[in-house]
Amino acid sequence: MTRIACFNVNSVNARLNNLISWLVSSAPDIVCLQELKCMEENFPYDEIESIGYNCKVFGQKSYNGVAILSKYPIELENKGIPDFSDEQARVIEAIISLPNNKSVRVISVYCPNGNPVINENDELSNKFKYKLSFMDALNKHVKNLLRYEENFVICGDWNIIPREEDCYDPQVWMGDALFRPESRGKWHELLNLGLTDVFMALDGRTHQYTFWDYQGGAWARNFGIHIDTLLLSPNAADCVKGYKIWRDERDLPKASDHVPVSADFEF
Repeated sequence: MTRIACFNVNSVNARLNNLISWLVSSAPDIVCLQELKCMEENFPYDEIESIGYNCKVFGQKSYNGVAILSKYPIELENKGIPDFSDEQARVIEAIISLPNNKSVRVISVYCPNGNPVINENDELSNKFKYKLSFMDALNKHVKNLLRYEENFVICGDWNIIPREEDCYDPQVWMGDALFRPESRGKWHELLNLGLTDVFMALDGRTHQYTFWDYQGGAWARNFGIHIDTLLLSPNAADCVKGYKIWRDERDLPKASDHVPVSADFEF
C-alpha cells in the first residue's frame, strides 16, 4: 500500500515539530506540501531527511512555496506549470519510483487565493484574473499529461470551495474568490478532463472541512471550508483504496490552519 498525502503547512519552519510528528505517526510514503513560506536554502532538509524522506522543493521568500517528500527515489520534472509565466512558487512536479518497478507522477499545487475579486474600478482584479489564468494553464498541462495514461496524483490546496455543502455558511462566502462561479467553473473544467476527486469518490459527505481560519474562533465553532484534496488520473483512481482527513491535527498547539488529507493506493 502506498499512502500519498497533501498538507498546507502554513510555514514549514514554524510548524516543523507538528509536521515531523505527523509524518512519523501517519507514515505517508509521499507528501505534497504547500505554503512553505521559505526559500529553498532555508527548507529543513536535515530534519525531514533524517526520518527517511527525499525532498524536492520550490521555495519563495515569505510566501507560497511547494515541496514533494518521498520515501522512494524522486526525479524532479517541473518547477511551475510548463509554458506558464509565473513569478510565484506554486507548483512542483516529480516522478517517483515505487518499489514494485512502477512509478507515479505527483504534482503539488498551491492555487492562488484570488481576493479581492473586484478592484477599485469595479473591474475584475489582477489577483482574480491571475487565479483564473493559473487554473487555465494547469488544466492545459493536465490535459497533456492524460495522454500518457499513467498513474498521476495532483495534491492541492485549491483555494476553491466546490459545493455549498463544503462551507459552513454559503452566504458568508458569497462573492469571495474561493466561491465565485468562475473559480468553481475552472474546478469543474479540471474534473471534466477525466480526473477523480478522491474525497468525492470515497466520502463525499457534507461539511467535511480541511481549513479553519485562525480568526473568530473558527475552529472551536467548526466554521470551516473544504479546499484541500487529491485529484487522480483514471489509472490512479483504479488503484485508490482509502481516504482520510486528519482533522485532529488542527487541535494541536501551533497547528496550521489546514489539516492533512491522504489517500492509500495499491499501484
